[in-house]
Amino acid sequence: MHAYNRLPSSGHSSPSTPSSPRSRSPRLRSTSNSNSGGGSRVKPSARFTSGQPGQRTLAHRLAWFILSVLLRRQGIFLFAPLLYIAGMLFYMGTVSFDVVPNIRHHPAPGSLYRSPQLYAKLLPEMDSDNSTAHAISTIWKNSYRGGEWRPCINKSSGGLPESNGYLYIEANGGLNQQRTSICNAVSVAGYLNATLVIPHFHFHSIWRDPSKFGDIYDEEFFVKSLANDVRVVDKIPDYIMERFDYNMSNVYNFRIKAWSSISYYRDTVLPKLLEEKLIRISPFANRLSFDAPPAVQRLRCLANYEALRFSNPILSLGETLVARMKERSANNSGKYISVHLRFEEDMVAFSCCIYDGGEEEKRDMDAARERGWKGKFTKPGRVIRPGAIRINGKCPLTPLEVGLMLRGMGFDKTTSIYLASGKIYDSERHMKPLLEMFPLLQTKDMLATPEELAPFQNYSSRMAAIDYTVCLHSEVFVTTQGGNFPHFLLGHRRYLYGGHSRTIRPDKRKLALLYDNPNIGWKSFKRQMLNIRAHSDSKGIEIKRPNDSIYSFPCPDCMCRSNKTEDSRSSSVT
Repeated sequence: MHAYNRLPSSGHSSPSTPSSPRSRSPRLRSTSNSNSGGGSRVKPSARFTSGQPGQRTLAHRLAWFILSVLLRRQGIFLFAPLLYIAGMLFYMGTVSFDVVPNIRHHPAPGSLYRSPQLYAKLLPEMDSDNSTAHAISTIWKNSYRGGEWRPCINKSSGGLPESNGYLYIEANGGLNQQRTSICNAVSVAGYLNATLVIPHFHFHSIWRDPSKFGDIYDEEFFVKSLANDVRVVDKIPDYIMERFDYNMSNVYNFRIKAWSSISYYRDTVLPKLLEEKLIRISPFANRLSFDAPPAVQRLRCLANYEALRFSNPILSLGETLVARMKERSANNSGKYISVHLRFEEDMVAFSCCIYDGGEEEKRDMDAARERGWKGKFTKPGRVIRPGAIRINGKCPLTPLEVGLMLRGMGFDKTTSIYLASGKIYDSERHMKPLLEMFPLLQTKDMLATPEELAPFQNYSSRMAAIDYTVCLHSEVFVTTQGGNFPHFLLGHRRYLYGGHSRTIRPDKRKLALLYDNPNIGWKSFKRQMLNIRAHSDSKGIEIKRPNDSIYSFPCPDCMCRSNKTEDSRSSSVT
């Protein structure tokens, strides 16, 4: 049989068919010659040269037979990989691999915590740098080129129509997550023309604070400030509760998705409210979209910036600590820096970042994760990459890293710092370098006497409220990790300071690279820190976009430009 010609016909005679592999086989050549030439048949023994054995073994004959079949069937293309593998196995058997090349895997830049080494290197130049020129007095000098803003919230003056029923909400989370619930509840109640019951606070497993609304906020002031916009009561009337056997678990509870639109409340919640005259929503934090009509936004602004005021004990101690910070900052005209530091044990454990505490740190963090989240971080298949977390800027800054950053930004040893924080993990070791860089640093425990702090000591939300007050009135606020606390402060400070947050928000991805650079010098490091400071200044005044939080971006919903009349930003309740 002739081999198939793969080339297409071109009209010319096709080339002659190649000779059969059979005719080229050394084993069969003598047979072909005898048949074609008519000569006598050559004996098999004559084909071997001198010195070769006169007879082949059975293995040789079998190998030649298989090879001839493969060649005859053009199966060499299938047989070639087997030959290649056999050759490689033979080759590997002849080479010694006793010496294996040592391949070093270099960690990615920014993936390791090397800040202590950098601090040791930069400290001499840092302390000898006398070029700092009162950074705290000049930091916001270019802040208001686009014009200042002022508070601009319209308040109703008329009476309220008859209520459609009572709204009972349960606020979950910590201090500022509960604040979100309160403000959103005011907005929903006003929009649905419902009577709002003073929100109930959940007892959280992490914050473990049993405080009620009146323990943290001035309840009387809250009710009075909202009187013309939303009815607020401290309890549900008996004639309503009687219908539910005085048991709140019998009241219909809405399970509302996060970030639901206000139209959902109008179309789904309002009919049930009209039917039952009392509804419950639990949990309620983050259950209302930020993209809401002006009437809803106005009520949010009114609740957050005007109606919510801390209770008198908290407000009194907070203002006392502010006055003491200003006294200790007399060399800077009473101006001080506040820093929100999230380096508590639970925060470090949750981040899954690795610092320089070795095996002891690993044991502490494993135990903290198991206590707080019971198996969440040890699920089968879960992979934790601390280096990638650090590169992405998700690791909490250590006290040392905060100190390095602030010194690079031009704040020196004469700068007063208020540190807002819970109990720092391994505080004696981690706080030492920060206190070396800023000896005038204070905390609420250092500013207040034990007797002054005693009523708040075992209540995390009340302690956070004191920190909130001192941070609110600082010249500079530094946020290091994100969360509800700095987001609310960012907006509240904008509301108080002409639309500018006066807040430093560092680029932690950039910081991770800089802190992991052993070759950087003090001048270069300082230049990079000043750039971060300038970027925070330029972002101080920002206008809210549709899906931004009104609690962080009060302009323009809660504020007006100073050169415009209040009427230009007016909005009415619908």
